[in-house]
Amino acid sequence: MLRYYLFEGMRYIWMARKGAFCRVRYCTMVVVIYRCSVKKSGCIDAYETDFTSVRPAHCSPFSVLGSLQVLNPFYVFQVFSIVLWLADKYYYYAACIFFISLISISVSLYEIRKQSTMLRSMAQLITNVTVRRSSGEEDSVSSVELVPGDCVLIPQEGLLLPCDAVLLAGECMVNESILTGETHAVWRHAMYSGQRRGFYTAKGELISSILYPQPINFRFYQDAMKFLLFLGGVALCGTIYSIVILSRTNIMWWELLIRGLDIVTIVVPPALPAAITTGTIYAQRRLKEQGVYCISPPRINICGKVSMFCFDKTGTLTEEGLDVWGVVEGSGAGFSEIVPDPRFLPQGPMLSALACCHSVALLGGQPLGDPLELKMIESTGWTLDLEFGGHRVLAVMRPPACQLQPESVVMALVQRFPFSPSLQRMSVVTVAPGGKSSLAFIKGAPEMLASLCQKESVPAQFSNTLHTFVSQGFRVLALGYKPLHGQTDLSSIKREEVERDVQFLGLLVMKNLVKKESAEVIDTLRLAHLRSVMVTGDNILTAVNVAQACGMVGTDERVIFVHATPQTDQSLPSLRFHLGEEGAGGLYQGGSKYHLAINGMSFSALCDYFPEYLPKVLMRGTVYARMAPEQKTQLVKELQKLNYRVGMCGDGANDCGALRAADVGVSLSEAEASVASPFTSKSDNISCVPLLIREGRCSLVTSFSLFKYMALYSLIQFTSVLILYTEKTNLGDLQFLFFDMVLVTLLAIVMGKGGPSTELHPQRPPASLLSLPVLASLTLHTLLLILGQVSALVITVSQDWFVPLNSTMSGANNLPNLEDTSVFALSGYQYIIMAVVVTKGYPYKKPLYYNGKAPLREETVQETIQAPRCPSVRISLLATPGRTTSPDPVHSDWPELALDFTPIGQYYYYYYYCQIVLQV
Repeated sequence: MLRYYLFEGMRYIWMARKGAFCRVRYCTMVVVIYRCSVKKSGCIDAYETDFTSVRPAHCSPFSVLGSLQVLNPFYVFQVFSIVLWLADKYYYYAACIFFISLISISVSLYEIRKQSTMLRSMAQLITNVTVRRSSGEEDSVSSVELVPGDCVLIPQEGLLLPCDAVLLAGECMVNESILTGETHAVWRHAMYSGQRRGFYTAKGELISSILYPQPINFRFYQDAMKFLLFLGGVALCGTIYSIVILSRTNIMWWELLIRGLDIVTIVVPPALPAAITTGTIYAQRRLKEQGVYCISPPRINICGKVSMFCFDKTGTLTEEGLDVWGVVEGSGAGFSEIVPDPRFLPQGPMLSALACCHSVALLGGQPLGDPLELKMIESTGWTLDLEFGGHRVLAVMRPPACQLQPESVVMALVQRFPFSPSLQRMSVVTVAPGGKSSLAFIKGAPEMLASLCQKESVPAQFSNTLHTFVSQGFRVLALGYKPLHGQTDLSSIKREEVERDVQFLGLLVMKNLVKKESAEVIDTLRLAHLRSVMVTGDNILTAVNVAQACGMVGTDERVIFVHATPQTDQSLPSLRFHLGEEGAGGLYQGGSKYHLAINGMSFSALCDYFPEYLPKVLMRGTVYARMAPEQKTQLVKELQKLNYRVGMCGDGANDCGALRAADVGVSLSEAEASVASPFTSKSDNISCVPLLIREGRCSLVTSFSLFKYMALYSLIQFTSVLILYTEKTNLGDLQFLFFDMVLVTLLAIVMGKGGPSTELHPQRPPASLLSLPVLASLTLHTLLLILGQVSALVITVSQDWFVPLNSTMSGANNLPNLEDTSVFALSGYQYIIMAVVVTKGYPYKKPLYYNGKAPLREETVQETIQAPRCPSVRISLLATPGRTTSPDPVHSDWPELALDFTPIGQYYYYYYYCQIVLQV
């Protein structure tokens, strides 16, 4: 019996040996299900049925999506509130909340359906493929009908592969941008594509990371939920008080229940979740205008707490393209002078290696491949072809037609071993016309290739020469070659045989310029006390040079190299810290400014054998070189364990895992793999990083202010209702509607619209709602608010013109009355005053008066301090007792909203005017 369950599209099978449910890869799952099916029933129907049972990016119908939305706790509370208000005859208010909730649900359903459709179109691929059967026949079938074991033929013109596959014979060029973010096609012996078989494929894992992102562990959101529980406790106390007070009056039990439950909707406002996202929505809109797109809006607030940013090097801090700076030939006798232009190299193995050792291919007459290799071929002047004596080969390289390089040196590539990040090299096998002089060429990291070469062919000055180039920021590749025997079978030759006993040829030196924006951004982050870290796959000395050029490492700061070795049969693991040529050093340098630099091999050994030193290295590490993609992801997670809020910025190539693991991932690539990153920038430089942090801080303090304001707003209304319950009255339907839908909504919009500050402050904004200053502030404000409303009621009652309410009636039936009006008038001012008090500006966002978009009128500018922006909303509340004649409007050119109450008693009227001025 097979026991398993599904979670987020993945299958977990019970493993009795481990005593736990374990996630399985798809091929493993197939074998298990196949064996169980055959063993039990002797057929494989269950196996083939299960094979198509899990499909990612399923588009749920609107009925299902609507049910899920309505069952959301927020909307459940909204439905409860609407039913309660209808029972209490608050028809206008209930109708407004109902239509707003309906619009919100509709917009949410539209966006969810739109995103699901986009993901489905991105994930699903159904096409016809040619399958070769065991009998040798070829059938054209739909990709939906493919099963494991089918042999799919790739036509010469290529195809979109709809499944994961292993290349059995030959080689092909694959565009893997949707999976890896690589911007160019690459040669692969094992291809990864497809979605058809669920989340277990490589593409399925990418879709899964989009559908089921990592949970956001942010203190602000955690404290918000705790504070809502606190407000629930306050609501419970208020409910008990209201029931005790109202039970003394002659009201029915059901009305008493409604009044008590109504307190809950007042203290815990249904609009709270929507209000605190106002700042995030405005920040997302401003980011979009600046070319930064966000697929996870809650992470905008997390940007405000980022304490460290990791940067990829090539394509992120430096230019994407490389220029050939020169070629240095070398042999056992030493290095020759550098040749700036490879065209001036004499005909020989070095020139042939530069022209032939690559993975560039022709497609539609255009060469495709790694930009570095395209530059390398271009520098030689050789051209790429496919025909070679009537035979089709991998590639044919032809030199320029001139006397110095006759046509006889044409070379054909008959075998190729693509570049492997783990091996740090690639190689090709070439033949001359007529099948003569077979040569193998190897290209890769200098240290790796030197270890494969014959010792007598490597110059004695190899290490010093390499150190000289990489310390100046050059990117260096080494080349070698190996003559092959005429009897060697080139079609079946192994990579291990080609890449050993190689003769060293020389070094290819390429220049990678630092982008002009990099140094400015790094300096901005440094002044804001934000750490900058480089994570690259390049040489460690090259990375250190770039770090110094862009300002990560100051001119007066030292770099200490961390060297760790794993345990072997001959030696124990070791850990050393040294200053290169300047001598050895320890981990602590007497308080002097220093940075640590470590490569991927030492990083792995450090994690495995010296975990106690890992936090110390991470605290001072600035340069991480020769890092594999999985090591970049591991580095981000280790930094997060040290309570860093980590940002990661990369161009998408080999950075997708780290971008998804980081608290804030910023992709500078528009490849489809970048959709898994929370943020994607259209710019090709890191200038978006300070912008993102400033917007994050602005959004965080705005959310913080709005949450405090909504809490105070509920406590103001809570106080008003309890005071009026004590006086046997309550606020009217239109009064509730005016406060909630007009006044508070406009104030929340104004508070959330403020833009970010133009500078990054060294101190990060707070994110805890339960800290002592916040709780003390809320407590003090609440006490002052209660005192103010009680004072307003006492002063009103003590006036000569005061007319008591009708004590034989209660609730809204007792309106209008002066008790209600006095509390209503003062609470209106309290809403406005609290909005100004809790709105935090400097140093994270612009002041409140910068919210508008239109400039002030000319006469107003002359009377003020040349304010560059004008207020978006200006509110003036006037409470005027008087006779039957209404006072003139204060400003006749402003739209006026007047709430006119019927006469109270025989002589007096009470006019309550709210002048709402919109300067837009």
